[in-house]
Amino acid sequence: MSEFWLYFNIGLKHVLNINAYDHVLFLIALSVPYTFKDWRRLLILISLFTIGHTLALVLSVFGMVKVNVNLVEFIIPITILIVSLFNLFTAGKNNKNESMSLISIVTLCFGIIHGLGFSNYFKTILPGNATDKLIPVSEFALGIEVAQVIVVFIVLILSYIVQTVFRFSKRDWTLVMSAFIIGVIVPLIIQSPVWNR
Repeated sequence: MSEFWLYFNIGLKHVLNINAYDHVLFLIALSVPYTFKDWRRLLILISLFTIGHTLALVLSVFGMVKVNVNLVEFIIPITILIVSLFNLFTAGKNNKNESMSLISIVTLCFGIIHGLGFSNYFKTILPGNATDKLIPVSEFALGIEVAQVIVVFIVLILSYIVQTVFRFSKRDWTLVMSAFIIGVIVPLIIQSPVWNR
């Protein structure tokens, strides 16, 4: 049981780490266009992200994928930028139902990219051969899922407060938060080591 909590906690801390805020920024960008009534849709999206993240770790653990860390660390903020830009262009439009399948596929793919960014470190903390690592990967994935639910729940609470107490429209909330995230992410993209080649 203690081993379960070890990897579960690593999953929790992977998301809820103030120094690794890219995961939280992605979740905020994914969540801001939604409200509490959309909780099922959001749960599907964050679960797809976790599945993609876990799939990347499994592929890496079994040596099926080799990761260029600098390239992946460059692509991760781009995924966040894409989601934020999508929010800017669709804020206030009622096309969420039509684009749900597209958003689902993109979220799964972005989960894979984010998982690849963590895969090298994750392999170093896991003992044993590849098959011995499957249970710890599952425990880690559960920790990630719980942490993501916590982040999304906080975003939905903030969204509710801003829209009911401060009378922001849902559109304005989405625009402001997406613009804020873009403002944080663009410098990360510009400062990426990829440009130093």
